[in-house]
Amino acid sequence: MILGALLISIIIGVCLQNHQDTALFFSPLGTIYVNLIKMIMVPLVFTSLILGISSISDMKKIGKMGILTVVIFLCTTAFAVIIGLILSNIFKPGIGISIEDSAYEAKEFPSLIDSVVGIFPSNIIDALLNANMLQIIFTAIVVGIALVKIMPKGRVLHEGIEDLFEVMITITNGVMELTPLGIFGLMIPTVAQNGIGVLLPLGKLILVFYLAIVIHIGIVYCLSLKCFSDFSITDFFKGMFPVQVVAFVTCSSAAALPVSIKSTQEKLGVSKEVSGFVLPLGATINMDGNALYQGIVALFVAQAYGIEMSITMQLMVILTGTLASIGAAGVPGAGMIVLSTVLMSVGLPVDGIALIAGIDRILDMGRTLTNVTGDAVTACIVEKAVNGETK
Repeated sequence: MILGALLISIIIGVCLQNHQDTALFFSPLGTIYVNLIKMIMVPLVFTSLILGISSISDMKKIGKMGILTVVIFLCTTAFAVIIGLILSNIFKPGIGISIEDSAYEAKEFPSLIDSVVGIFPSNIIDALLNANMLQIIFTAIVVGIALVKIMPKGRVLHEGIEDLFEVMITITNGVMELTPLGIFGLMIPTVAQNGIGVLLPLGKLILVFYLAIVIHIGIVYCLSLKCFSDFSITDFFKGMFPVQVVAFVTCSSAAALPVSIKSTQEKLGVSKEVSGFVLPLGATINMDGNALYQGIVALFVAQAYGIEMSITMQLMVILTGTLASIGAAGVPGAGMIVLSTVLMSVGLPVDGIALIAGIDRILDMGRTLTNVTGDAVTACIVEKAVNGETK
């Protein structure tokens, strides 16, 4: 039903390219669907992360899981930037693009100190109300560790949190039934607005970007699953397909998170302790899709402006893109902010971002799909490393 809804919505969207007002009639379906997912996101993430931590009695195991998760995120993100740069050097999507007098106002990138300070909430309730994911993750980890330390006194609280988690999973199941309707509401207006006329001038960039996604998922992720986990590649993608579709149409890793937690636990057999820790963290700081985007668009902008990028400049793109993706965690519009930081780090005009503003939604779909797939792959790898043999 999800696949059918996706194909039908694309066809309807193409048919309504010249009738965008009609296409907008479908948008409330998408808005309601995303709002329902956001409604369950914070309590689901908070409870799953607490359960994931509190179910581990060995503190060393928590440290091992955290370090391994971050290392995998950094490695796959670096590979993503490299793949993007290689494909841009081969296909040169920016050659022949006409530069118009358009400007992009770069947003200020948060300093390292501000990013670190921003992890620690002054008010737990405020963090939950504003869905500040980094602060929620930090609070849940602290509560989970504290529960471990006060056991068995904390058994009643632990069981209450477990019951709330099960309630949120049940609601998630209900929301998933509405996914086909949500796809109609999200995809039809998007396709109608970003019709063939908008895509053709930058078609080469779009093709190169999605080729990079196929290569990154097909090589980096599949090899990682094959070499470092016990999960079948076929079973993995079969189990993750609904998650990937939700990520693709919503362009939000956070929106796809409830579905991702449900699918990895129920369809892939990843334990609650691993999925509850890795997936919320990945939805916040793992940006492989954004890293692909940065590598490709950085060279695209350079080629469009006729600027030759040296190997040193490209290495700087890899370094800045990898680290900035982690540093921009929880910042709204992180993709554009990180890209402007990467462009400035190598002396490229930030105004070049305006060249791709018209197709950013099309690129954002692929970025988010890659991000959530990478989170699930990491969960599978960590599952084997922490718990041994998997299903």
